[in-house]
Amino acid sequence: MASRLFRRGLNSLKSKELRDYLTSTHFWGPVANWGIPLAAIADMKKDPEIISGKMTLALCIYSALFMRFAWKVQPRNLLLFACHFTNETAQITQGCRLINYEYLGGKEHWDKEAEQKASK
Repeated sequence: MASRLFRRGLNSLKSKELRDYLTSTHFWGPVANWGIPLAAIADMKKDPEIISGKMTLALCIYSALFMRFAWKVQPRNLLLFACHFTNETAQITQGCRLINYEYLGGKEHWDKEAEQKASK
């Protein structure tokens, strides 16, 4: 049973369809794009002072447009859609952090925390 399942999986890995997919831009474009949402996710642990509002807005628009493109293109590129959905979520989170920091009193909170850490 397990050997048959393993053999079937191995045969599908050897298939021309999978090789064609793995050597296409339909696969490598989204793989290369994953750097953007991963960087945004990594930046969530950093000080919100470094967030650029203009860049965050631009990346939100970019990801929204490419999510639509990934859904409309035939065949649908779900890997590209997932990448841009993740990026959209991360950028919206960064935008909310920026708004909280700049306009809702977050800056004062961060300053108090920094003073407390410095006094210890």
